[in-house]
This record gives sequence, C-alpha cells and structure tokens, in this order.
Amino acid sequence: MSYSVGQVSGFAGVTVRTLHHYDKAGLLSPSDRSPAGYRLYSDADLARLQQILFYRELGFPLDEIATILEDPQANALDQLRARHRLLNEQITKLRRLVEVAEQAMEVQQTGVQLTPEERFEVFGEVAFDLSYATEANLKWQHSEGHQRSMARAAAHSKEDWAQIMAEAGAWRQRLTAAFDASEPADGERAMDLAEEHRRHISRWFTPCPTDMHGRIADDFAADPRAFALLVPPTEQRPGLASYLRTAVHANAVRQSDTPQ
Repeated sequence: MSYSVGQVSGFAGVTVRTLHHYDKAGLLSPSDRSPAGYRLYSDADLARLQQILFYRELGFPLDEIATILEDPQANALDQLRARHRLLNEQITKLRRLVEVAEQAMEVQQTGVQLTPEERFEVFGEVAFDLSYATEANLKWQHSEGHQRSMARAAAHSKEDWAQIMAEAGAWRQRLTAAFDASEPADGERAMDLAEEHRRHISRWFTPCPTDMHGRIADDFAADPRAFALLVPPTEQRPGLASYLRTAVHANAVRQSDTPQ
C-alpha cells in the first residue's frame, strides 16, 4: 500500500517539510511516485521513518542515523550505548544546573543567603517551599513590611540565623507543650506565646503590628507550606495551626484592650 506525503505527515506527526528534508538528505526517499509525479511511501518506508524518528528522539544527528541504517557493519547497540552514556552525562549536568537555579531562586525569594550546607546546618528540618515563596512574593510584593522583612533576612549572618532558629525552636516546644496540655487557645499561656512570636518577627524581620500578625497566622492555618516554615511536619499536630491562629487573634484583642 502507498501513502502520500500528507498522509505520512499525519501518521508520523512530522511536517511535510521535514519529510522533504529527509528525502533531499537521502535519509528517507519514497519508494514510488504517482502518475502525476507525487511522492508515495510504502509500508517499508514507514518502518524506516519510525526508526529515524526513534533515533532523532534520542538526539542522534542525521548523519549518524544514516550510518546506522545504511551500513550493515554498523553496530547499532554500540551507538545506543554511547548515546545512553551521553544522555546520562547531560542529565547529570542539567540536574546540577537545576540545583543552582533553585538555590538562586531560593535566595531571591526567601532572602536567605546561605550555602546549602549552611542552610541544612542552621534550618535542619525547616524547609523553604519555593512555590509558596513565589506566591508569597507575588502576594506581598507591594507590602512595605514584606520588602523590609526580605531585606533584613538577606542581611542576617549565619550566626544571626542560628540564633533565630534557636529561639524559634524553643518557642515551638513551648507552643506544642501548651497545645498538648489542652491549654485554651484564647488563654493567657497561648496568648503569651502568640505575643512572643509577634515580637520575634519584629525583632528579627519587620515591625509586626497585631493586624499583620493576624494575617500571618491566617496563612499558617490556610496553607501547610506556610506553617511548615514555622513548625516542621515531624513536630506538627492536627489542629496546631488553627490553635495558633486563634491565639494570635485573641492576643490582638488583648493588646487592643491594654492601655498604651
């Protein structure tokens, strides 16, 4: 059975121009012509095209494909092994580039300018989710507080971050202890912890009035990625994020009622 250029183009998902190029290069010439002179491809031609497209998908240049298909002495297996090694090398290189790009993105979007080794040493299980960092930057990009916080974060040294995380770790232990002891979220102990967290933000990042603190706590309760920045998943309990949100909002009411 014979097929026109247009039919083969549709079958194989390649353009007519590509088929003409393969013909001109001597890689795939149609076996027949119609009475009007149009190219006609046989089933054998289609099988050869399938081989060509297979090797092209692996990245083989056309001249190497021609050698593999035309030279009966050519060892296709050796060619494939060589291509396999090359592809693995390229994959390794691309993975390194991805890591570099992610590190650069993380610095830009989290403001934490530490090496990966320093990050692991300082932050441990607390990990930055780049998708959340991106969304947060877009959401708060016009916020003066967010901009100030990013600038302060970028200026912190490794020693600063070590102290920040030590304070945060001790605070987390007290928060989970209050939660585990069933202390009311709007009780004094929980509200004191909320106030401590608010002052921690103000001291290390940006002035954090109670309304801003409330929005931060709302994010913690609504988005697990945000809460994971505060409490690693291994230390979380069901309902802990909502507990903190309630404590933060209760503390805001308490602060508004406190004479200045």
